[in-house]
Amino acid sequence: MTYRHSSRIVPPAGAALLALGTVLAGNVLIVDALLISAGPGKNTLLTIAKAVGVHAALLTMAQLVLISRLPWLDSRLGADRLTRWHRRLGTGLLGAVLLHGALAVFGYATLSGDSAFDTFSALAGVPALLMGITSGAVIVTVVLTSITHLRRRLPYELWHGIHLLLYLALVLGLLHQAMETTTFAASALAAVYWWCAWASVGILLLFGRIIIPVWRNLRHGFRVAAVVPEAGNAVSIYVHGRRLDRFPARAGQFAIWRFPGFNPAWQANPFSLSARPDGHHLRLTVKAAGATSARLASMPTGTRALVEGPYGAFTGLAKTRRDTLLIAVGVGITPVRALLEDLDGSVVVVYRVRSELTAPLLGEVRNLCRARHAPLHVLAGPRQSAPPLSGAYLAALVPDIHSRDIFICGPSAVTTTLLRSLRELGIPNTQLHAERFSLG
Repeated sequence: MTYRHSSRIVPPAGAALLALGTVLAGNVLIVDALLISAGPGKNTLLTIAKAVGVHAALLTMAQLVLISRLPWLDSRLGADRLTRWHRRLGTGLLGAVLLHGALAVFGYATLSGDSAFDTFSALAGVPALLMGITSGAVIVTVVLTSITHLRRRLPYELWHGIHLLLYLALVLGLLHQAMETTTFAASALAAVYWWCAWASVGILLLFGRIIIPVWRNLRHGFRVAAVVPEAGNAVSIYVHGRRLDRFPARAGQFAIWRFPGFNPAWQANPFSLSARPDGHHLRLTVKAAGATSARLASMPTGTRALVEGPYGAFTGLAKTRRDTLLIAVGVGITPVRALLEDLDGSVVVVYRVRSELTAPLLGEVRNLCRARHAPLHVLAGPRQSAPPLSGAYLAALVPDIHSRDIFICGPSAVTTTLLRSLRELGIPNTQLHAERFSLG
């Protein structure tokens, strides 16, 4: 791993943000110009409804790009951040869809002189508008079930199945736009732009979510080579395949793993690589936190593996300083252990565990730290008795903390609290890099 830092070079995350912002702002300006050139609608409410609907479609395009899992975006911004933005845009999309529908109903009610209920019933009888209504209803359902409080109460399989209905909403929404003739129909140039924009988004989604994963699995033919028990009720799974030196994985990244033939093909789990890819094997270390992960300990060698990824910006590519502080909480040690092999410069490791006897990969981490003369601080014990993992405590433990990049991996709540504490300490966001135990 080579390292180069210059204040004149735009960081990878900054370049990705600039590209995303430029594309989004450019498309908003184009759409607004086309709406103005198209002139007003039948009344003010319908004109506003049209504008809101078009911007709702732009929000949908942005959401699809964020979850398209394009390698260039993902390796710079990370699946965690992209998914978080996707979720936040969903809230805006919900408001836009509801506002578009309400304005359209009241706009047509003003024209006809009928009540809003009678107008809605009449509009539902028009195929193009019925498709829009159905698409909107699906979007509202999906967004509401994705609210954090409700999401945690739903079984993952049920939530995931409901979320897949968004593809139905997308198809119905596109048909609604194609059959509805009052938006860009007056301009051939506007129609070409609009459908080219949708086609581009569709190609990106197809490329990132289907073509790349299928191609990589066909090319590499992943199989389980060994399953090795580790401390703390964890196992390390070694996966081999063809030409793994060309599999574009970095230390610190994760993949979505399926083991068809052993587990149901639909059962997928995100696991980090727990060792730097060496061109011969990929290694993931899994702690038995549930029935699915516990069962992997009995997986036979030769089991086929389907790998979707690699994903994540929790890599050396994100570094802005020469020196590094690595912080792991529990099984969050897996990508941290891989980074420990990969990063140059001075490295300090902080490993928060309940017990040293059950800490996964602690022996390997100690050996790696000893080999590179890297200080290792193991904070062991129950949360109530162990030293508090805070910015102030870390600053006392690592006096030059402000001159280091800080990589943190652990449960989402712990990571969020620690990031807030480090920001209060005056450490800029550009030096903070986190991987949470969450996806989707």
